[in-house]
Amino acid sequence: SRFPAMEIAQPRDLERYLSLAKRRHGELCRQKRIFNARNRIIGGDTDAWDAQVRDQKIKEATEKARHETFAAEMRQNDKITCILEGRERRDRKSLCKAINDFQQTFQKPETRREFDLSDPLALRKDLPARQSDDDIRNTVSGMQKFMGEDLNFYERKKFQEEQNREWSSQQQRERESARAHQRCAEDLYFKTRLQFDETAKHLQSLESATRKAVCAAVKEFNRNQATESVERKTREKKQEQEDDLAEISNLLRGDLLSENPQQAASSFGPHRVVPDRWKGMTREQLEQIRLVQKQQIQEKLRLREEEWQRDRDWDRQRVQRARSTLLVERQQKRQQWDLRRALDCANLSLAKEQRSRKKYMEEVCTNQPTEGYFTQFNTGSR
Repeated sequence: SRFPAMEIAQPRDLERYLSLAKRRHGELCRQKRIFNARNRIIGGDTDAWDAQVRDQKIKEATEKARHETFAAEMRQNDKITCILEGRERRDRKSLCKAINDFQQTFQKPETRREFDLSDPLALRKDLPARQSDDDIRNTVSGMQKFMGEDLNFYERKKFQEEQNREWSSQQQRERESARAHQRCAEDLYFKTRLQFDETAKHLQSLESATRKAVCAAVKEFNRNQATESVERKTREKKQEQEDDLAEISNLLRGDLLSENPQQAASSFGPHRVVPDRWKGMTREQLEQIRLVQKQQIQEKLRLREEEWQRDRDWDRQRVQRARSTLLVERQQKRQQWDLRRALDCANLSLAKEQRSRKKYMEEVCTNQPTEGYFTQFNTGSR
């Protein structure tokens, strides 16, 4: 034993001893499973299966107990909820009853400030709409007193009839006076109209005489204007013919119709011309342009030949590069094939060696008993 005297053993030493013993027991169980050839080949572990079944049953029992606990708690909560709801209903009912009692006692309808708006006996208690014409309650918005609806209507109507009779007699007197004034005014108007007619007749005779004189003067003036207009047109036509002859002679002798090349020369330099006066290029200019075009054609043919030669060189280099690349790829494939063949040979030799080793181990395990292994293993572990 590791602890000969239990009186001096410490808790730490006991825990260490228990952990070592648990580890030693687990190691022995593992060795038993490993070195048992029958169980190892078949692959069935009944102890593990039993432990799994036992753990599953324990898990199911625990889950069932947990569900039952939750159900009991839910039933208890439902009971508490029902009790609280009943208490809340009773409290609400008592509160409503107390509110109604308070309203019936301290909040009667006749004590309200706006009770006069909804009083059913308001019409019986109210005063008439109008007690007199000077009643202060008859405001404009009340519409209780209109024009002609006063209480002394009959007296006012009799006074108005007397007043209308007086106004009618006064209007008749004023109408007679107005007729007399109108007759006087008409007589004066007729006299004035006769005087105006005499004056207009005299003025008309003077106007006719003046118009005749003016017409004679206008005819004489128009005759003179016509004579001057004919003479002026004759002079203008003659001047226009002379201007046309001068313009024709100038055009015939000018540079435009004679096609003088010097007229297209520009003042900005000898290499520029005036577009509206230019009559085309000379023979020397045309020959110079054709010579430049021939030079350009030859230069273009030379450049095209150089480009064709350069493309040929590039094609030849590309073909050579592709050929060298193909040779390198073939060499790499050949080397890969050799390496694969060598690797296959090495794998084959290793497989043969492994099979022979496995066969040897199986023969050794079959010939030697299992107890010797256990004894040797235990001795080595100690």
